[in-house]
Amino acid sequence: MKDNKTDFERCDCTIIHENVVNSVRDIMPLEEDLYDLAEVFKVFGDSTRIKILYALFASEMCVCDIAALLNMTQSAISHQLRVLKQARLVKYRKEGKVVYYSLDDEHVKQIFDQGLNHVTEKR
Repeated sequence: MKDNKTDFERCDCTIIHENVVNSVRDIMPLEEDLYDLAEVFKVFGDSTRIKILYALFASEMCVCDIAALLNMTQSAISHQLRVLKQARLVKYRKEGKVVYYSLDDEHVKQIFDQGLNHVTEKR
């Protein structure tokens, strides 16, 4: 019995379409930029961080509030916020002894919304 999955997985052509290869090569981002992009997407690969980002879409929040919302320890939330901050997805501001977190910029919500649209479009 023939496996239909493998019919499209390999290319039997021997001709390299140089014009296509060269035009795509010309527009490819720098390797360093692609690496950084992959790192950003890795950050989105954790459901706790996704929940934190979703919460921050609605409101600026402190660690205590996020911990209460997600029923997690402040330590666990702080760790995830550190990862999000290093990826430049969230920023913070201090007000006295309280630190408030928010989205770094509108791009974060756009990335998130595009991903959510993708996973829910066939429902």
